[in-house]
Parts: sequence; C-alpha cells; structure tokens
Amino acid sequence: MDGGRHSPGRGIGFAVVAFALFATHDAIIKGLGAGYSVFQIIFFAMLFSFVAAAILVLADSSTGNFRPRHPWLILARSLLSVTGMSAAFFAFVSLPLAEVYALLFATPLLITALSVPLLGETVRAQRWAAVVVGLIGVIIVLRPGATALSPGHVSALVAALASALSAIIIRKIGGEERSAVMILYPMLASLAVMGAVLPFVYVPVELPALGLMAGVGLLSVAAQLGTIAAYRFAPAAVIAPMQYSQILWATLYGIVFFSERPDAMVAAGAAVIIASGLFIVWRESRANVSQRTPVLRSANPRYDAGPSPKPRLLRRRDRG
Repeated sequence: MDGGRHSPGRGIGFAVVAFALFATHDAIIKGLGAGYSVFQIIFFAMLFSFVAAAILVLADSSTGNFRPRHPWLILARSLLSVTGMSAAFFAFVSLPLAEVYALLFATPLLITALSVPLLGETVRAQRWAAVVVGLIGVIIVLRPGATALSPGHVSALVAALASALSAIIIRKIGGEERSAVMILYPMLASLAVMGAVLPFVYVPVELPALGLMAGVGLLSVAAQLGTIAAYRFAPAAVIAPMQYSQILWATLYGIVFFSERPDAMVAAGAAVIIASGLFIVWRESRANVSQRTPVLRSANPRYDAGPSPKPRLLRRRDRG
C-alpha cells in the first residue's frame, strides 16, 4: 500500500488546487469564446496539452506499445471525449459559468443510472432516489416553461452524458487497457476532428490569445496531475466531493470577470444536484453497498477527457 494514503490532508490540498485549476481553465475558455470558435480553442488547447501529456507518457518505460486491447471501446471513448469537450466548451461560452457547472454536476447521477445496464451494477432504492432528486435539481436549473431551453443548456447536458458514458467505459476496460492508450487516443481524435473543422472557423490568433489557449491546455494537464496526486494520498470517498468546490470558483470568476450573478433558481437547483451527488458518493463508500462503485472509481468525471487514467509513472500500480 502506498504510504501516501495515510495523508488525507495532503490529498484534499491537491484536490482543492486541482479543481481550482479546472475552474480557471473553464473561465479562460469562456473569455476566449468571445473572439474565437470553440473548435479553434479546442484545437490549440489540445495541441499544447497533447505535447505535455505525450512527454509524460513516453517518459514511462513501462508503457510498451500503443495498440488498444479494446479498439472499439477506445474509439467510442475517443468520440465521447470529442463530443463532451465540444459541448462543454460551447456551454461555457453560451451560459453563466455557475449554471454550466450545475448541469455538469449531473454526471455522477448519470454514471449511477447507466452503471446498471452497462456495468451490471446493483443500485438500490436509496441511490435511485438520489438520482431522481438530482434530476429534479436539473429541472429546477432548466426551469422548463419559465425560460427557453437554449443550445447552451442542451450542450451542457450532452457534455454530462458524454462524460458519464466515458466513465462507464473506463470502469469496464480500465483494468485491462493501458493508461497510455486511454490518454493518447482521445487526444489524437480531438486533434484530428478539430483540425478538420479548423479551416472553416479559423481566424488569426493574436499572441495573447494564443498564450491563453496554451494556458488552457497546460492547466488541463496540471489539474489532471493534481487529481491523480490527490487520489494517491487520500481515499476516493474523501476526494470525490472536492469536485463540487469548482462551482465556488465558477461563481467568483463569473462575478469578477463576466458580471454574472447566479439567480436563486440556479443556486437552488445546484444545491439539490450537489446534495444528491454527495449522497451517492457516501453510499458507494460504505462497505457491502456496491461492488463496482462506478462514481468513486471514476476519479474526476470531467467533460474534457473523462476520468483520468493514471500513468504508471504517477502511480504504484496500473489497475482499474
């Protein structure tokens, strides 16, 4: 056992910093979206993050070859990564940051629901009730009938669903597939798809904006490394709830940089969704409740790369 697992304080510290970096990453995306297409932002951000991630993976002598053992599931995860990232970037550009986060926080609820048909997980009445309550929170945020359902809202929900499906795939093949394969293929798919779209949306990039796009990519890698470190030092049940701290940063950034103030309905819906997610994490952390614990074992269910597989150079083992 890794002795670092006896340092939950360090794990929480890494998690708080990592999720603050993720929120900063998303705020920069929103700022860039005022002048550039989300496809152009993704292309340059992924280009810089790909270089950093490739260096880390290639530095791992245990990586071996990059041939996937589950090519169709790796392809599916790659397409889900492209879809989720594009949808989330569009949502951040279109909606207030806190409102997007409230909808993205439905991801653990979707993971729980989808784990039944796709993983064979047994979900009992209490967790099903949490899923239903959390979806009611989503409805509170969306306010059907009171406000129009915008493309930004749809995009945020698509990103949450894509992230949940990506998490399910990781849980299904994570114990057999090499981490390098699960990291690099989605990145290559994102670069290929965005590169194909880029000629149709490209506008000249000024140097400060290019620096911010590079910052998006590097912040993504740094935040992923932070979450990996957090899960090494503390149990998943301690780290998983820390992801909800992102909405505090999103609210702050929204107020300071974008003159956004989440209204009472968004705050109420977010509170319901977060409470439901925390309950699911708590239930999965209890002994004899769940065999697979799909939410806890999915690390950080982010839209951009799904849950982060952990390269061996950053872990003691390469197990799911």
